[in-house]
Amino acid sequence: DPTPRHGRGFRGAQRGRGRFPRAFDMRSGDELWRHALPAGSQATPMTYIADGRQYVVIATGGHLWFQTDPGDTIIAFALPNGWRDP
Repeated sequence: DPTPRHGRGFRGAQRGRGRFPRAFDMRSGDELWRHALPAGSQATPMTYIADGRQYVVIATGGHLWFQTDPGDTIIAFALPNGWRDP
């Protein structure tokens, strides 16, 4: 999973938790954020910066073997100010 220099890691929605990508504090392991997706996702999240703001992007599509909901969406989340990599 991508780990920015500020110590936060982003994890895609894993098996059994297929609708919630999460952000973690890599030092403490604390969950900082999660958001329900419209479909299952076993994708690795990506981050990018545009106009000084950092975003996390994840694809949803579902997975027959993992029995997650089907879908075909790509979602971008704007991170709170102050979460941007230095």
